[in-house]
Amino acid sequence: METNKGRPDSLTAALVAASLSVSFGAMAGQGQANTGTVQIAPAHGSLTQSKRTSEMTTIKLSFDGGEALVELNDNPSTRDLVSMLPLTLMFSDYNSIEKIAYPPRKLSVASASFGLSPSAGDFALYAPWGNLVAYYRDFRHSDDLIHLGRFTSGLEQLASMDGEFSVRVEAEK
Repeated sequence: METNKGRPDSLTAALVAASLSVSFGAMAGQGQANTGTVQIAPAHGSLTQSKRTSEMTTIKLSFDGGEALVELNDNPSTRDLVSMLPLTLMFSDYNSIEKIAYPPRKLSVASASFGLSPSAGDFALYAPWGNLVAYYRDFRHSDDLIHLGRFTSGLEQLASMDGEFSVRVEAEK
């Protein structure tokens, strides 16, 4: 049997052409520029599309005595928190290290990155209890913490609050 090594057979050529067409068409949006859409495979296995954004979400904590701003990380727990806003929460001091509050329900921890050695200015979720934590002093590492973001202003005012106090939490515009 004689083979033609100089050119591929028609079936191979058709498969290569179809593969390149599908690959380049999907990558270029079928002739359009890539819009930044990414495909994410969730735990249940089906593909969904999500727009990646470079914008950070900032939340404002308003309380008697001032306000504080927190720049949130982009993770499932922060997206769940933002979906509940606006909220009014009761914060209180814990161990003279942090201010804590309990949202109306536990935040999603699916696909969360656990573990944090908190420093002053960190905003976190303590997953076992479901409480939000605003660290105004450094603390030891915990594998039960999910880092939600960092305070960009107002932490000193929040830390100076005594007893239990009301805080309005809303997305900053």
